[in-house]
Amino acid sequence: MFFSSIKTKMPAPDAALPGRDQEMEVPTAHFVLGTPLKGPFPAHLEQAMFGLGCFWGAEKQFWKIKGVYTTAVGYAAGLTRNPTYREVCSGRTGHNEVVFVVFDPKVVTYETLVKVFFESHDPTQGMKQGNDVGTQYRSGIYVFSPANQAVAASMRAAYHGALEAAGRGEITTEVLDAPPFYYAEDYHQQYLAKNPDGYCGLGGTGVSCPVRP
Repeated sequence: MFFSSIKTKMPAPDAALPGRDQEMEVPTAHFVLGTPLKGPFPAHLEQAMFGLGCFWGAEKQFWKIKGVYTTAVGYAAGLTRNPTYREVCSGRTGHNEVVFVVFDPKVVTYETLVKVFFESHDPTQGMKQGNDVGTQYRSGIYVFSPANQAVAASMRAAYHGALEAAGRGEITTEVLDAPPFYYAEDYHQQYLAKNPDGYCGLGGTGVSCPVRP
């Protein structure tokens, strides 16, 4: 996950790689949960998407949560259609490494997922997370509904205040409507379950994220 040539600025549209129409092939079932990686999903479930650094460790934070139906890793919020990992690492796609989460809101709230998101990384680092440097490691929440947009924005503001009180830097988390999600290659899916000793560079700030009452 260490690539010294990764750029830390978003590419201009005319400089981005074009990508392709063909979608990435991924396993049909989640390696840990046994649930489908791709939809359509049961109608009572909701969706969330987060970028918080290397997606190997990020995905594990969410599949462990009771009420999460499935998770998958991929690329979002960039310019290139159906990019490969190699292309994302080039810095010429603008994509973020993200975790796609499908959950049951009657079992786990969206607020809980956002709290896990904030407390699992340092959202003040801009285009990096620890030793991982590049646009693909930026902090981001990508929302699927106006209600969840309001929750994400409110919790971002609250966590900014908590970080400021703890002497931390400016929060850099982007909160955007969910862009197209492109699945990553099959070997990235549930990577740390398949490779228990694999790399994970995630680390939180130690500052608790407030949750709305």
